[in-house]
Amino acid sequence: MLRILPTLLVLALWVWAFIDCLTTPEEEVRHLPKVVWIIIVLLFPLVGSIAWLIAGRDRRSARARTTPWPSGRTDGRAEHERPRQPFVAPDDNPEFLASLKKDDATHEDMLKQWEADLRRREEDLRRKDEPDADPKA
Repeated sequence: MLRILPTLLVLALWVWAFIDCLTTPEEEVRHLPKVVWIIIVLLFPLVGSIAWLIAGRDRRSARARTTPWPSGRTDGRAEHERPRQPFVAPDDNPEFLASLKKDDATHEDMLKQWEADLRRREEDLRRKDEPDADPKA
């Protein structure tokens, strides 16, 4: 068991350094481009992992970051500390009502076009079906 422990520690360090190197934003990588660091960590598991942890990433920005992911609209505040946006029901939202009116007008215009097209087609069919008037009759 003691023979396997150093190998497992190196493997765990290697996996952790590789994932950390992949997820670190490009602007927080120091000394070399991020792709070069990834190659170094992959080719030299122990030395590359230690080099990445010591020289490759900016430790100051990692301490300043409270979460491992970028904060969105929260501004770093907890859910209960964020200012609440008042809920506006759809029938009170002027933008939603305006879009409904616009959609209604569009559909009404389309319906008028279809009805006119239908009347025209029916008229064409009636003309074709009517017997031609004989000039002799």
